[in-house]
Amino acid sequence: MKSFLKYTLATIVGVILAGLLFFLIFFTTIGTIMSKQDKPVEIEPNTVLKVELDNIIMDRSPKNPFENFDFQSLKPQKSLGLNEILANIEKAGKDENIKGIYLELTAIPAGMATIEEIREALLEFKETGKFIIAYSDDYLQTSYYLASTADKIYVNPAGRVNLTGLNSQVMFFKDALDKLGVEPQIIRHGKFKSAIEPFTRKEMSDENRTQIMEYVSDLWNKMAEGIADQRRINIKNINGLTEELALEDADAALENNFIDGLKYKDEIFRELKDSSKTDKDDAQFVNLKQYNRVPKIKEHKGLAKDKIAVVYAMGSVIMGEGGEGTIGSDRISGAIREARKDSSIKAIVFRVNSGGGSALASEVIWRELKLAGETKPVIASLGDVAASGGYYIVAPADTIVANPNTITGSIGVFGIIPNAKELMNDKLGIHVDVAKTHEHSDIGSPFRSLTASERQVIKNGIEDVYDTFVGRVADGRNMTKEEVDEIGQGRVWSGIDAKKIGLIDLLGGMNKAVDLASEKAKLKKYRVVELPKLKDPFEQFMKQFTVSAKAQIIKSSLGDNYRYYEQIEEIKNMSGIQARIPYKIDIY
Repeated sequence: MKSFLKYTLATIVGVILAGLLFFLIFFTTIGTIMSKQDKPVEIEPNTVLKVELDNIIMDRSPKNPFENFDFQSLKPQKSLGLNEILANIEKAGKDENIKGIYLELTAIPAGMATIEEIREALLEFKETGKFIIAYSDDYLQTSYYLASTADKIYVNPAGRVNLTGLNSQVMFFKDALDKLGVEPQIIRHGKFKSAIEPFTRKEMSDENRTQIMEYVSDLWNKMAEGIADQRRINIKNINGLTEELALEDADAALENNFIDGLKYKDEIFRELKDSSKTDKDDAQFVNLKQYNRVPKIKEHKGLAKDKIAVVYAMGSVIMGEGGEGTIGSDRISGAIREARKDSSIKAIVFRVNSGGGSALASEVIWRELKLAGETKPVIASLGDVAASGGYYIVAPADTIVANPNTITGSIGVFGIIPNAKELMNDKLGIHVDVAKTHEHSDIGSPFRSLTASERQVIKNGIEDVYDTFVGRVADGRNMTKEEVDEIGQGRVWSGIDAKKIGLIDLLGGMNKAVDLASEKAKLKKYRVVELPKLKDPFEQFMKQFTVSAKAQIIKSSLGDNYRYYEQIEEIKNMSGIQARIPYKIDIY
């Protein structure tokens, strides 16, 4: 017995010591990573800025080194926000030590509007007279579109330029729900059809296919026009070659002027050495992550007391605090309120990237933006998607700016109450009984169908919310409710079409929105502050450790299929009346 206790005690002590050692090493690693993040980087003369965009690009980096931590390799993943990418490209244009940009591109995990903003920044960089050279072993469509800004485009001799045209994929759940025995009880505004199709159909309706084709065609036309302009290729030729898959190898791409040469990476590095005129043996590179720590070139804006606040709102619109990846009603309305009450903040840019969510949360945020607009200029900047609730919250803005390939609109609301009675009773053999004080005390229960009177009560609520939504848009856009209803009904629009019908005012990205804000506030000197304020990285890490670990492990395991997991998680989290695109629009 003594021997047993002795070995048991020794084992317990060993486990505790091993755990302490693990956490000591782990937190030492955290400290090292954080200290590296703060250490300034000095740039040598004749350096080339290397731009790789192979990680998910958010509007704003969360500043948490473990936000995208790979818990399988136990290494932090590189990540930069769009705000930092744009700032770095602008900074490089003014940095005399940076001689040019090297684009090394593979797949770019970002939406079309995000890619468009980076592309515009690269085109502005070219105006400084510095070079841009692009290379890829195998260009995908979006990476080639970005590469088309370069003075020289190269591809591996065994590679390709994969121009196939765009497609949009929508996931449908009807058969899966039928097999499970789950009835999606859907209550919606009268003509609001396509939003609920994933739950009621196995394929797109003709009307939905038509609207998707329209905005996908707009995105493709914008892409083709950009390529045609930079490469001096006729758009008809681009469409013809794409239709025939004629750019099936690198030689065909070279012959048709889509690229400037076939080279291996070592040959590219030699050209970059020559182009940068360095006296070193090899080209000198600084990547975006490193260049982010290069002190900004001092300008009058940095010395100004007046400020423009950029309020970032990304993800699903939800009630409560939320986090950096969601639009929590308390957190975002609080940030707008802070900007409104700060007398040193002379204008607000509200950057939104969201497919919507809770209608009630949208109303909370709408109220604060409406109040802010009564005290100072408010400019809305729309990202990849600003639709349904994502559009609701920007409706009071003085001016709405969107990219040509922003997906917006979807003015409509719906509610879904799953009835899992068949699943529980017939499939699982589980029965639920209830004792209640009133007839409708268990309204919304997932274990029974709605009665006709309950459905009507919910429908009345849906109609009220839709009427309010339409009224908010009509008020903000100086339109009648009838005019908004005509372009509403859940219809999705590209930024190009949204401008034609009056949902947005100008085409452009974040930089254009900030410039417009300074103009409306009559500011010559100003500095930009970002809200909501980001929490201390260590605090963020400790708060998000468990959730991040789970998400990153699943993401690492599923790879590109992770987006389907995300969609299922979003459906699970829907509650209350929704103003959202209820399916994720994937465009390839």
